[in-house]
Amino acid sequence: MSVSPTTSGPNPPGGIFDGPVHLYAVRVYYEDTDLSGITYHANYLRWFERARSDILRLLDIDQREAIEAGEGAYAVVDLAMKYLRPAKLDDDVVIKTLCTDLRSASVKMHQRAFRGDELLTEALFRVGFVSPEGRPKRQPDAWREAFKPVLSEEIPQ
Repeated sequence: MSVSPTTSGPNPPGGIFDGPVHLYAVRVYYEDTDLSGITYHANYLRWFERARSDILRLLDIDQREAIEAGEGAYAVVDLAMKYLRPAKLDDDVVIKTLCTDLRSASVKMHQRAFRGDELLTEALFRVGFVSPEGRPKRQPDAWREAFKPVLSEEIPQ
């Protein structure tokens, strides 16, 4: 196998929108599993967080800029999670996210982890915009507008 030199390295993984559904792929690595080869429960939280961060990037919401400007940032304020089946070493998993409710200071997201057509884990998150002091704050109007095209009240299977 021959590798040709490039001027830049590979891009980090990123997701896509399929209509209102955001799709984000992950693979289960050894570091993600416990001694039995089953994905450790906290790793689903990491995968869901990466998918939510990718959504912000795709919607041109620059959370880092808001943090550095002292405006605030998103934080998980409510979470309900259900584990149905385990992901295992080397599984390809797709995180499917729907933004289901937009409020002045928060966004509700339904996230599900699938191995093929098999639902592994699902979670409901409310992510609130908070000031640097940690108090709820109205999110920027441009951010609320960015979410509107991907809002969905229906949860496809």
